[in-house]
Amino acid sequence: MKVNEIVAKVWGPKEEAVYNTRKSPPGSREKLLDVIAKTGYNNNRAYEGCTRCVLWAIQTHLHFEDAGALRASTAMAAGVARMGETCGALLGGIMAIGLVRGSEDLADFDAYVETMSMGVEMFNRFKEMMGSVKCFDIQEKLLGRRFDFFKEDDREAWYTGGGIEVCPWVCGEAARIAADIILPRT
Repeated sequence: MKVNEIVAKVWGPKEEAVYNTRKSPPGSREKLLDVIAKTGYNNNRAYEGCTRCVLWAIQTHLHFEDAGALRASTAMAAGVARMGETCGALLGGIMAIGLVRGSEDLADFDAYVETMSMGVEMFNRFKEMMGSVKCFDIQEKLLGRRFDFFKEDDREAWYTGGGIEVCPWVCGEAARIAADIILPRT
């Protein structure tokens, strides 16, 4: 997929709800997923830091704010501390799942198993959509190259090369997937 194809998608993150009829009523699951995806996208455009942008979008719209988790997510961006490893947007989604479905009781093995299963679903759906879970691989696929954020030239090239469009799109999609897994299906 080329940057221009991604940019065409990101200016209006994928909407799955129907807005021109009452098929998707106000407050519907579909509309909430659209809002969460747009918030993940907008957060990353405005503030950067993919992990925290995805986590905050889900926390805010599903009403389970946890400032400690948001702070803890900060250094996970850009493939864990900007190292290009596991995508921070994926990590933010998995963190949100853990915050909602996990347990503070280490002995609660059932919660562990359920949360792990949901994390696996998040991982697999994200990987299927992005082609990889690794930040550098996703950058290469969507932007045509890897960016080393420790180098000033690469940081600037990320902006001019479409990164400020593509990475927010990845955040929006990760936020949508995680929220879709978290929200009950009726």
